Amino acid sequence: MKLKNILIVVKDIEKSKQFYHDLFGLDLVLDNDGNMILTEGLVLQDEKVWRKFLGKEIVQKSNSCELYFEEKNIEAFIENLEKRYPDIQYVNRLMTHSWGQKVIRFYDLDGNMIEVGTPV
Repeated sequence: MKLKNILIVVKDIEKSKQFYHDLFGLDLVLDNDGNMILTEGLVLQDEKVWRKFLGKEIVQKSNSCELYFEEKNIEAFIENLEKRYPDIQYVNRLMTHSWGQKVIRFYDLDGNMIEVGTPV
């Protein structure tokens, strides 16, 4: 068995597609009416579709998981993030762990947590 994709729920699939392209360079692989598969295996699913499948309300900012990305030049990444998305909500701004890795955590446009760290 192999893990194929990670799916996150979004309110505005077009805005989210642009967000993940702007910040992480992810491109559209397949647009399937309420589901978009992006490069690197990230799937965006329209909130209405997910709610219909699940039969429950969506819990934003649940803080129970995160998407993790690595970036060598994290300062340039943060500059791009703040330029393109000045109202982004941070979980924690740039910090350095005791082992030397720099990380930043923030929410995407729909409250999905993202961590960007320097390679370990």
